[in-house]
Amino acid sequence: MTELLDLVALSLLPSRMWRLAADALRQDHRPARVLSDLVIGRWPDAASRLATLRGEAAAAIDRAQARALTAIAWGDPAYPEALTTIPDPPPVLWTRGRGAALSALSVAIVGSRAATPYALSVAAQLAGDLAARGVVVVSGLARGVDSAAHRGALAAAGITVGVLGSGADVIYPREHTALAEEIDRRGAVISELVPGTPPTPCFFPLRNRIISGLARAVVVVEANQKSGSLITARCALDQGRDVLAVPGNVLTGRNRGAHALLRDGAKIVESADDILEELGLCAQNPAELRTPAACGDPVLACLTLGEPCDLDAIAERSGLGPTTLLPRLFELELQGAIARVGGGRFVRVA
Repeated sequence: MTELLDLVALSLLPSRMWRLAADALRQDHRPARVLSDLVIGRWPDAASRLATLRGEAAAAIDRAQARALTAIAWGDPAYPEALTTIPDPPPVLWTRGRGAALSALSVAIVGSRAATPYALSVAAQLAGDLAARGVVVVSGLARGVDSAAHRGALAAAGITVGVLGSGADVIYPREHTALAEEIDRRGAVISELVPGTPPTPCFFPLRNRIISGLARAVVVVEANQKSGSLITARCALDQGRDVLAVPGNVLTGRNRGAHALLRDGAKIVESADDILEELGLCAQNPAELRTPAACGDPVLACLTLGEPCDLDAIAERSGLGPTTLLPRLFELELQGAIARVGGGRFVRVA
């Protein structure tokens, strides 16, 4: 409980300090030490500031318990491994619904809030087809493309995850309250912000890194040149995730952001099969997804059953750079194709 309190306190620090906190936690420093190191020397009233942060953290934990929210903290086995690979993972995730959804193979679908009927239809179709193949669909529960993606996944009896720019108990927009409740039953609604946090504009660009961080790839469906979806795409590129985009009408100008991604090398998406192909996954039918081994995955090809191999050797054999290799290793681990062993080595398993 003490570690959770300190981790929640870390999440209450200014966002510019989150990466520093993550770097220290990765070095196995205790949360209490990380919190003290970040506060002492930066504020003249350090002792008072620490007491205030821990008091606010305790109040947040109490609110979560009262509102049936689950706190998944850094170091918890339930913490999604995908987020441990990004530069600034949240110290704590506040969740409602099924936390297990956060550790499955995921694809993010994002796009315009003021989406055209074409974009809404495409988002729902892609999400439904991916969900039918066992892929979790991640999005931001916003109006437009986001909500269409969530609904498409649910209509296919699939699993979807909504990432909020407010507390997990503060659904925004409010008309999506019923949608959030439906997502709870099959997936999860999550936030890095403590319960009760209102939807402030500055939080939405920050949450985009979590949308992309949870996913193996980000698909942009209709985005103008100033769309927040492009922030998610940039986060994905920084995190070593794949970025794909759906082409649209060139006459309206409503999809110039996505077209810019395509000009920069993003893969064109016309169907869910295009997404699965980019991920190295082959779909034989809507209910069955073959493993990367069956598709000639370059990472699995350089690993031998039962023989541990370190990261440098895997990179050399596969020819993949760190930004591509690390997410691929993480994905293979989630699928049970490989296992992590001591000394930063990986081994292929049956």
